[in-house]
Amino acid sequence: MTDLTSYEGAHCANCQAALQGEYCHHCGQSVHSVLRPVHGLFEEFFETFLHIDGRILHTLPALFLKPGFLTLEYFSGRRVRYIAPFRLMFVLCLLSFFALHLATELVAHRVEQRAQASALLDKSHDFAEATTPHEVTELLNQQLQTLEATRALGNTAITAQVNQAEQRLREQANARLADLHAPAIASSAPTPIATDGVEKPVPPVHISWLPDFANERLTDFSQQVVTNVRSLSKHHATVAQRQQAWDRFAAGAFGVLPGTMLVLVPVFALLLKLFYVFRRRLYMEHLIVSLHSHAFLFVSLLLIVISGMLSTWLKPHAAWLGYPIGWLQLPLMLWIPVYLLIMQKRIYRQGWGMTVVKYWFIGWFYFWMMVFALTVAAVLGLAH
Repeated sequence: MTDLTSYEGAHCANCQAALQGEYCHHCGQSVHSVLRPVHGLFEEFFETFLHIDGRILHTLPALFLKPGFLTLEYFSGRRVRYIAPFRLMFVLCLLSFFALHLATELVAHRVEQRAQASALLDKSHDFAEATTPHEVTELLNQQLQTLEATRALGNTAITAQVNQAEQRLREQANARLADLHAPAIASSAPTPIATDGVEKPVPPVHISWLPDFANERLTDFSQQVVTNVRSLSKHHATVAQRQQAWDRFAAGAFGVLPGTMLVLVPVFALLLKLFYVFRRRLYMEHLIVSLHSHAFLFVSLLLIVISGMLSTWLKPHAAWLGYPIGWLQLPLMLWIPVYLLIMQKRIYRQGWGMTVVKYWFIGWFYFWMMVFALTVAAVLGLAH
């Protein structure tokens, strides 16, 4: 049985109000001192963790499986057992984009590995398709760039294969040049990077009604965008430079995506307010709906990405398990529009006909806003 403690005659150390329990009813400060042994801190940490864990078990299944349930519970005042809407949405946003960034990096790495592996294969038929000496030189240059990226792996066996493949490519290129009655390329001579012409410098940005520092920032922004775009082009950079440009772009884009999506939350709430203006609901209510809707989108994205990564990893080792996990992505994607429609119907309590019409218009506007947000994130990523 829990011991009852009397606080009669005790006063709060912060505001001197008479205490009636463990927390001051005036300022909220606890009666327990923060100066305690180390084992007390560990006890408090595990108590807090288990409490949060309990709220997760109540929140996530309801969020994913019961459309509109958390929102209606929040409106009814039953909130303690669930994670707060903004905290829930924010954490899921960060986790989903982190997983998406990781999956994108893994896919890019696999594509690069396949490109490097293909560079070690016989490419004589590619040279046979070249009709001019310039095409032969350009094709040889592209394949040698890929071999250089493969050599950078540092593996002795791979380096030996790269050297053999390079010698073979030069022999095949010279054989094709001989067929075209053109001079051969020396084995030690580097091949120049093919370009479409001299790169023009980016003109500075000058807007008369903006201050000088703003024009300087815009100039730096435009120059960095052009530099990264050129680095991503096969005709302006080597394989290593393109990889570095891609890494900069991915880091910049995924760095701004969470903040960009956070901007869409109040905008989506404003759309709900406009389409349900006659329902006499406060904007804050629509904001809660928006927070829970985006939290569901992020947890769905997280599950889709994780299932895709697991499927890719398991297929070479256990295809019988990898393929069914990959098939889960389709029902997860189909559940998203169905969930949001049911959620809108349950919360705003209109007929199915009017709900479907409003759902379509809201979705159409939100789709273009998301396209705009992703475009902004991509441009900011290019400027990274």
